[in-house]
Formats: sequence, structure tokens, C-alpha cells
Amino acid sequence: MASNNQSPPLEILVRGPEQFSLWTGPPFANGQPALKLDKVNCVNAKFSDDGSKLMVTKSNSTITVYDCSTAKEIRNFEVPNVVAATLSPFGTYLQTFKKPSAPQEKNVTLWKIDTGAPVYQHSQKNMTKGNWPAVQFSSDEATACRLATNEVQFFDTGDFSKGVICRLGVPGVAAAELSSLPGSHVAAFVPESKGVPASVQIYASGNASQSQPVARRSFFRCSTTQLKWNHGSTGLLVVVQSDVDKTNQSYYGESKLCYLTTDGMHEGLVPLRKDGPIHDAQWSYSGLEFAVVYGWASRMVGILVMPARATLFDKKCNPLLELGTGPYNTIRWNPQGKFLCLAGFGNLPGDMVFWDYIDKKQLGTTKAEWSVTSEWSADGCYFMTATTAPRLQVDNGIKIFHYNGSLYFKKMFDKLYQADWKPESPSKFGDIAELIKSLNLVQLEDTKPSGQGPPKSTQTSVKASSTNPPAQKPAAYRPPHAKNAAAIQSQLFGETAAESMSKNALRNKKKREKQKEKKAASDASS
Repeated sequence: MASNNQSPPLEILVRGPEQFSLWTGPPFANGQPALKLDKVNCVNAKFSDDGSKLMVTKSNSTITVYDCSTAKEIRNFEVPNVVAATLSPFGTYLQTFKKPSAPQEKNVTLWKIDTGAPVYQHSQKNMTKGNWPAVQFSSDEATACRLATNEVQFFDTGDFSKGVICRLGVPGVAAAELSSLPGSHVAAFVPESKGVPASVQIYASGNASQSQPVARRSFFRCSTTQLKWNHGSTGLLVVVQSDVDKTNQSYYGESKLCYLTTDGMHEGLVPLRKDGPIHDAQWSYSGLEFAVVYGWASRMVGILVMPARATLFDKKCNPLLELGTGPYNTIRWNPQGKFLCLAGFGNLPGDMVFWDYIDKKQLGTTKAEWSVTSEWSADGCYFMTATTAPRLQVDNGIKIFHYNGSLYFKKMFDKLYQADWKPESPSKFGDIAELIKSLNLVQLEDTKPSGQGPPKSTQTSVKASSTNPPAQKPAAYRPPHAKNAAAIQSQLFGETAAESMSKNALRNKKKREKQKEKKAASDASS
């Protein structure tokens, strides 16, 4: 791995209503980020997966590609009526989708960035989150494919002029997901049809002669699926979602988690310890373990439900570690696989718990209310949350936390639309243990004047508590028949029963206990 001195600087893309800026850091000198690019006009921006290129949409027809190492423009593309655009993982190709002006118009174009020339085009009627990007690449750009009617088509990534070089027939296929690294397999989802159950099937990539999948799992009551490959392309997590819950426990349907392996050794459900929806399931960056948040995590209309549970599994579906219960629906692994953050965002209060997976211990807890996006930095030492529009129009801002949950940086905006780390390979950074040591040294130097202040350990804890004061929960009126509901709700939000009881309830409880003691004493004397 790279040494600490050779590690690339961290960078953050921050986009407002009409402009974006590129910050350098953390760590920030004098507590404020330095600007690599400042106030560049745009309506959208996105990095390539390796962080080498930055794509910026400047109007409804102009797309500019930047070299991230120099922050200089490489090439401009004029694409009238462009709706969406994205870069290939290494930034070799730009893919655009524009509104078709005529039937059968080839409105999806793949551009070679070095030359600015189109290398492939096809027609696509509409664009959804499930079918974009139309041409999928593996992480090393060695394999490329697209979903077509009743088949998955493969291309030669070195020469797209050859067109389709392989066709994999999958009747009724509605979605496909190419494995990331290597691109050796592709997963295909076929929905229910005429009484035949839905299924997810795994095929070897680019093998037209293969008529049988290497793994297959069928589902009844399946409307949509999420297909999640691990690094190494040996395992696939399938989150199966149905629109209707037969048990009538949820208005949002029901979900379950399945696990398939490319060697055919496992094709079944992940053994979860409680019922309820699957909120999140994420592979670690090593691809050897995955974490799941499942079970009821919030209060629905008329129904009191219990906290969600989080569990870590190995790639054989054996439980490795229980992360406890609470109001959680999000998991984020850091790139080195040492730390992970368990959080409750969206309609949940924003609780976050930071874990050291290697040492199997909890590092700290904090809150980030109203967070819309969240992600670890490439070096694995910082965790950033952002409250962005249009999801939320008020309280927009960025928070950056240390790996243990202590708040490092906070900045509010009138309107914030995007906040993203620049991607980097984790191998470019030093050992995570050494990075943590250097991070702690910077903390102490910045916060403790020479010859003053408490000892190091005391000061670190003081800083963490001062930047993250515990949020006070306002007491709510509860009618007499809701005593059990109050106890369940206190458990849901991580409180003790005493914390959730009002002063009058505590006073009445003490009176009842004294009366019981007096009665017991009188009965004993008689």
C-alpha cells in the first residue's frame, strides 16, 4: 500500500443551485476547506468511479469533461436535449441519453472521450433508474453489456464498432446487473408471468452457448428486485420486494433477502432472526462479508413496531456479529473494511453508531438529523452526511465526522444539491491504523494550546461531547391506555423506561411502591 506521505489528498464536490465547487481536504487548514475549483456554472456533476474524470453538465446541451488531477477541461460535447449522462468506470467513455425526436431515433450514444467521436448508438424509448446506464461496464472496463428484449447483449470494449459480439437469450428478462470486478457473470431478473413465478438467474458473461444458468432462485409475490454483487463476483444478494403484504403488517408490501453464489453452493434465503422488511444490505469492500438491517424500524399508523436489527454475515451466510437493535435503516462500510456506520436516515431520527469490525467493538454514537446522503471518505477515516435539496428545502448542509463519530466539520447552505467525495482506490492510502494515529495527532495539535488544557484522553472526550451534545427529546402526551405503547416506543428510540416516563408517572410509581411496602409490613406484623 502507499505510504502516508504519498497518499492523494481527499476532495469533495459541492454543488448548489447553479454552480459547483471542488474542495480539498479534510484535514482542513484553519478549519476551512481550500478550493481547487470555485463556482463553476453547472446543472449536474459526477465523477468517474476511479476519480480520474469529472463530468459537468453546463446546460441542456453542453457537457464538459475535466481531468481531476489538473482540474482542466479535456473536452466539450454538444448533445441537444440531453436528459442524462454518465462516465464509464475509468472515464474512457461518456454515455448520453437524449429525448427522441422521431421513432427509432438512436438517442443513446457512447462517446470516446479522447477523440470526442461517437463509437456506438442505439434506440431507447424511455429512461428509468432501473435501466440507466443503458450500457453497463465492469469496474475494469473489460466487459460491457446492455439489456435488450429477451436477451442480454455483450460488446468488445476495445472496439465498439464491431457491434454486438454475443447475445445471451433470457426470455422475459426485465432487468440485468453485470458483476463489478471481474465482469465474469451477469444476473438477470425475470418477473412473474401467467402463473410462472419470478426468478433471478446468474449466467457467465459473453457465453452465447450457455443455455442454463449457473445459479437460479424463484420467487412468488415478487414485484421488483435489487441485485447486489460482491467484489470478486462470487456472490449475489437479492432484495425481493412485493407490492402487497399478505400478513397486512405493512402498507409498503413485504421484502426478503436471498443469497446466490456463482458456484451454485448456495441458492436460498439469508437466515434472519426477526420478521419485517429489509432496509439495507451491503457487502464489505473485501467481498467476504455483508451486513443487513432488517425488521420493523419505525412506528406505522395504528401499529407499534419494534426496532430494526443489524447482523453481519460471512459469504456462507453464517452470522459473524450482532450490531444490536435500534431505529436504523442504513449501513455504510468504510473502504478498508475496518469501520462501518449503522444509521437511521429518511423518516428516522438520524441516529448513527460507529463500529470497529476488526476489533468487534462500538466506537461512538451521534446524530445527523435530516441526512439525505452519507458516505465514507476514500481513506476510510471520515464520514460525511449531507442534507440536500430537492428532498429537503431547509436546513441544507454538510457534516463530516471522524471514524469514531466525533464531529469534525459542519457547514450550512441556503441550498445544497450535491455533496460527494472524489473516488480514489483505497490502495493509494496507507494502512488504516497508521492513518488513524496521524489523525489523532492532528486533533490534539489543533485543539490543545501548549501548556494548557486537560490531559490528552480527557480533552479528546471533551471535544467529542461538546461537538455532539445529546439531543433532548420533547415529552409527548400519552393517554392512560397507552402505557405499553410508551414502553415500546422508548425501546425503539434507545431509551430506558425511566427516561420515557413523565415526572407525575414517576411520582405515582413511587407512591404505589411505598403503599405495597406498608401493606406487606402490616400483613407480616399481624
